[in-house]
Amino acid sequence: MAAACPLNYKQLDSTLVRIGSFYVIVMLTAFLITSNVAVLYLLGIDALFRVYGQKQFSFIYQLASGTKHLLRLPTKMADAGAKRLAGQFALLFVLMLIVGHHLEVSLFIQVVAGIFLLCSLMELLFDFCVGCKVYYIVKYFFPGFHS
Repeated sequence: MAAACPLNYKQLDSTLVRIGSFYVIVMLTAFLITSNVAVLYLLGIDALFRVYGQKQFSFIYQLASGTKHLLRLPTKMADAGAKRLAGQFALLFVLMLIVGHHLEVSLFIQVVAGIFLLCSLMELLFDFCVGCKVYYIVKYFFPGFHS
C-alpha cells in the first residue's frame, strides 16, 4: 500500500512537527511530574490551534519555528492531511488525560500518557508518525474517510 494519497494535497514542514513533538514531550513530562492539569489545558488549546489551521496562535508552533530558525534546520515537506489526523489523535489524547485527571483515574492517565509519549518520541527521534500510518490504512479501506 503506497502512502501517497494526501487528504487535501497540501504539504507542511515535518521538521516543525518533529520539533513541536519535543515541546509536547516536555509538557507531558511536566504534567506527569506535577499533576498540574493546567499543562493539559494549554496543550489542548494549542492542539486546537494547530489542528484547525490557526498556527499563528499556537505557542508550540512559535517555539518550533524559532528553534528551527535558531538551529538552521532544513525544511522537509510531508502530507498535511495525514499530519492533521495525527494532530487530532493528539488532541484526543489530551482530552482523555484531562477527563482521567478529573476522574482521578491514575492508571488510565499513566497508560494514555505513556502511549502519547511513545507516539511523540517516535515522531521526534525517528520521523515515524503513528497517526499518519493509521491514516493511510484507513484511507486504503475507506477512501472517503476524512474528506
